Amino acid sequence: MSDARISLTVDGTQIQALEGQSVIQACDAAGVYVPRLCYHPDLPPAGHCRVCSCRINGRINSACVTPVSQGMVVENDTPALNSDRRVIIEMLFVEGYHLCPTCEKSGDCELQALGYRLGMAAPTLPYLWPQRELDATHPEIVLDRNRCILCSRCIRASRYEDGKSVFGFEGRGIHMRLTVDGSALGDTAMAAADKAAHVCPVGCILIKRTGFRTPSGHHRFDKAPIGSDIEAVRSVPKT
Repeated sequence: MSDARISLTVDGTQIQALEGQSVIQACDAAGVYVPRLCYHPDLPPAGHCRVCSCRINGRINSACVTPVSQGMVVENDTPALNSDRRVIIEMLFVEGYHLCPTCEKSGDCELQALGYRLGMAAPTLPYLWPQRELDATHPEIVLDRNRCILCSRCIRASRYEDGKSVFGFEGRGIHMRLTVDGSALGDTAMAAADKAAHVCPVGCILIKRTGFRTPSGHHRFDKAPIGSDIEAVRSVPKT
């Protein structure tokens, strides 16, 4: 990434970006929140979830994998795009098992927080109620595939940050599932300190004996909507 600055327009407002940044990186730096699930700033982008899709120069593209260019025009916060995002979030809810009131990730769950932000009061699609494996064989970590949204964050974190390649995908479409490089998670080299154990946006990967330590009402998204930390950048005076 170079130090050369370029200008682009996001929702009618001109912002500055560094050459080589992606659209989502430029928007984050400018205090413009683009909804996302599979994207994580510490990991290589994958473009899996499509929640960050924006209309870029007239075409729909994922903001996490699209590099900025001089004069680029980005539409992000529009009724049509937010409606599409809400449908994606709803599909993820009904394709898995996300019972928020009993989940220890409630209030810290990005899927739940996006549902609130995008105005999803309740799913309108039929629940599939899949029966997926819960793996509690690891002494420090539990893997609940019923809550997995196939974002690949754990795969990328294990591979690029931990150097272990503990996780992978198998199958296609609705039958795709998260796998591990052993017969069970307890047979792998994963540790609770690994990056892969701490990047899951939902309640799929959890550290044992730590659940519910934070009281309800004191979690990240209990206090402020998802994306508030990024939007706060706009209110910080420039020096």
